[in-house]
Amino acid sequence: MNHLIVEELEPITLVGGGELASGALEEALALAPVLAAADGGAVAALAAGHVPQAVIGDFDSLPGDVRGRLPPGSLFPVAEQDSTDFDKALRRIAAPAVLAVGFLGARVDHQLAAFNTLVQGHPAPCVLIGETEVIFHLTHAVELPAEAGEVISLFPMQEVTGRSEGLEWPIGGLRMSPMGRIGTSNRATGPLRLVPEGPGLLAIVPRRLLAEVVAAVRLDLGQDLRRG
Repeated sequence: MNHLIVEELEPITLVGGGELASGALEEALALAPVLAAADGGAVAALAAGHVPQAVIGDFDSLPGDVRGRLPPGSLFPVAEQDSTDFDKALRRIAAPAVLAVGFLGARVDHQLAAFNTLVQGHPAPCVLIGETEVIFHLTHAVELPAEAGEVISLFPMQEVTGRSEGLEWPIGGLRMSPMGRIGTSNRATGPLRLVPEGPGLLAIVPRRLLAEVVAAVRLDLGQDLRRG
């Protein structure tokens, strides 16, 4: 069992050590002002003038001088090498949603690892923010105010089916698989409804829909506490 390090009733921002999309960190913080970092993501956070509340990882990408600029109580080393720092962090965060920046960009292997991490199952749903798109694991029906002509991509990380409204090429009746049919470069015809039938389907939508995506995927932890 993974010990939780960050527990919040509002979405949080998680920064990684990869390439930061233009303005992504500030856009994420506007929606989720509590900041955490995955290992070397602390470098990017400090460079942007922000001190993360928690830094989680194996610290192989965290220089000693940077550690010295962080409050001692904010450092949470996780020594195992069987998972990425992104996965280590997500397994130790409980929040309505995590907005992740700095996990896409320069290295393709890092991006593939990030996509793999999204579908692993974590305490909080996560939205990856890229230069022009946001990416999230489609675990339940979502509705988004897409505009006609916008590119909507669906990529299966395992064999999966689903249904859609508002796509030029509907996905109902299709069996998608990373070794077969995929759903990239589809187009919206207007407002969008996506319904997965099982886990493993990544949705890739325009970044302008970030706030709507967060609202669609976030958990209502406050409601759970009130019920408890």
